[in-house]
Amino acid sequence: MALALSAASREALAVAGARLDEVIDSAHSGPVAKVGEKVGITTGPGTLAQLGDELFAFARLLAQQPAVRRLLGDATAPEASRVQLAERLVGGQLSDTTMDLVRVLVTARWSRSIDLLDGTEALARRATLGPAENDGTLDDVEDELFRFGRVLDREPQLSALLSDRSTPEQGRVGLLDQVLAGRTSAVATALLRQSVRLPRGQHLDEVAEELAELAAERRERSVARVTTPVPLTSEQETRLTESLTRLYGRPMSLHVELDESLLGGLVVRVGGEVIDGSVAGRLAAARRTLPS
Repeated sequence: MALALSAASREALAVAGARLDEVIDSAHSGPVAKVGEKVGITTGPGTLAQLGDELFAFARLLAQQPAVRRLLGDATAPEASRVQLAERLVGGQLSDTTMDLVRVLVTARWSRSIDLLDGTEALARRATLGPAENDGTLDDVEDELFRFGRVLDREPQLSALLSDRSTPEQGRVGLLDQVLAGRTSAVATALLRQSVRLPRGQHLDEVAEELAELAAERRERSVARVTTPVPLTSEQETRLTESLTRLYGRPMSLHVELDESLLGGLVVRVGGEVIDGSVAGRLAAARRTLPS
């Protein structure tokens, strides 16, 4: 389910999300530069899991301390003062990678302070999915979350207990662990545990459905939809997969469709990005440059 954010907050989340994507991709392709620096930070699956945990911890701080959230999310306050406050509060408790993202979050222009919390939680979820995104197991995580959501949908009392903020956090997490009993992957388990620790007025069956949708959305980042006028040979598919993996810095899979109207070449779509190398595309571009 998409967050209901104003245009300014959507832009703020997009900027922070792009920064997070660089970190996630760097876990597969090499170091990523910190904001304002040329020196990179090397990340890996373990670091991504830590990043998710720490972003969730920052989200819990924002949820539990509305006054702090208002100060950090106040777009009228100088950026430097917001960064200084964040560094005083959590600077010694977070890794450099997480603190870099926290600075991006608190210097963004959010329409409402609650949007800062929503944006932080969204990034925490995406970071936690990062290891599965990079090792190609997002489809398994998506399936696990979806199935668990259906279990909770059939057991509304259990779902309500896991989301009951009047119950101590340790008790809710312990109940979840009993229910899961090691049957879900580390990534799915981490997402569900963090969601239980940070209830936002939703039952866990609804949250599990949202998380499954997010896993599906993130999986699309690693799917290249290739349209070609003629079938590709296995060797051509292998070369194209390797090229796209190098280009995007993460494992890519191909979904190939035939369209004879392209005449020649390929059209590759990855998420919202389109690479049009087809003959039809080049002809259409040439027609647009002709004088009317």
